[in-house]
Amino acid sequence: MCIRDRFYTVLHRLTERGSDLKASKWMERVYDPGRTNLKYHHLIRAMGYAGKHKNEIEEGLFLKERDLFSNQLDLVFFDTTSIYFEGEGPEGLAEFGNSKDHRPDRKQIIIGVVMTAEGKPICCEFWPGNMSDIKTLREVIRTLKERFSITRVILVCDRGMVSKENTSLLEEEGFCYIFGVRMRRVKKVRQDILSRQGRYKTVKGNLKVKEVNLERDRFIVCLNPEEEKRDGEVREKLIADLEEKIKRRPSSLIGNRGYRRYLKVGKDSIKLNKDKIKEESRFDGKFVLTTNTDLSAEEVAITYKNLWQVEYAFKSLKNILQNRPTYHQTPDNTRGHIFCSYLSLLLLIELRGRLKVKGDVPPWDEIIRDLRSLQAVKIQFQGKSFLIRSEFEGSAYKCFNVAGVQPPPTISQM
Repeated sequence: MCIRDRFYTVLHRLTERGSDLKASKWMERVYDPGRTNLKYHHLIRAMGYAGKHKNEIEEGLFLKERDLFSNQLDLVFFDTTSIYFEGEGPEGLAEFGNSKDHRPDRKQIIIGVVMTAEGKPICCEFWPGNMSDIKTLREVIRTLKERFSITRVILVCDRGMVSKENTSLLEEEGFCYIFGVRMRRVKKVRQDILSRQGRYKTVKGNLKVKEVNLERDRFIVCLNPEEEKRDGEVREKLIADLEEKIKRRPSSLIGNRGYRRYLKVGKDSIKLNKDKIKEESRFDGKFVLTTNTDLSAEEVAITYKNLWQVEYAFKSLKNILQNRPTYHQTPDNTRGHIFCSYLSLLLLIELRGRLKVKGDVPPWDEIIRDLRSLQAVKIQFQGKSFLIRSEFEGSAYKCFNVAGVQPPPTISQM
């Protein structure tokens, strides 16, 4: 199995995306003097190979990047998403479950990504579409300990991971955690934590924190004054709009979910729910964290804010996976399909990281546009064949430079 088969699939996901059949046609338009006669069936075989050897590849990449003088990581970010199948999907992976794509009518697979505090992915994991959060978390803990020998870590997760079972599991395994909390859904947060008096400490100009301890649990209430003001203004505008609609055509409000929470609907009347409006104002500009670490409240808030790197990774992964694993029906090919997208994500993050060291990082779409603009034309002159390339545009030359790739000459004889 030639490594170029997998490499072309990974590069295709970064540039044009689409199915593996489209990737095989894309290769015909890419100049590479070292390429062999690759065909569509080579790419399909590459999917199976990548899926079968995923763990070995991940562990090799991790060991290559890891600090040789450190055996432990301080922070690990983890989150999950789901991708649905158009068809039945592979047996053992494709299952009905809680769809984050809002497609409960389709079978899906759950994908988890673990990243370092620097925003570099450690691994991706795949589970059946009906796997619960507690089971995915248990699997991630096992992976960190057994595959990567990471035994001391602060696991940072979004609000969807918060549950008594998950926090108990992490404490049993000796892991620390920082979790976001669903303010409106968790009763003790809604009634006790947010109503607790106390002075906020300023972390940055747009972030303040307040620590609240309730029984054995430690909570950090975080406030962004700018967002607090913005949330209040949005609600005031909405209330004014509601008042006008109640006067003119109240029946039109009944089926509107955005309005419903602010209304009291009686048998013969509709009016504003002033208690609910007042309650909602308590959430303006806030988010709440829970943790078992000994970090200061300021450090906890800053650490959690870095979770945006995982969210960015997932957004990028979803974009790369615009072509869902529709046509793959075997577990290895499906894992390989998603894993090649994950490898594309690694390249994306690595290239952006290197560009950042050199200065500003343009949006990824601009980077790809600049690289795609680099074209080559084949001409004949005096019985000889030459290849003439176009000029570098935007960030294209810098990308070659930071990647350590020798830019092609302006004119080269074939």
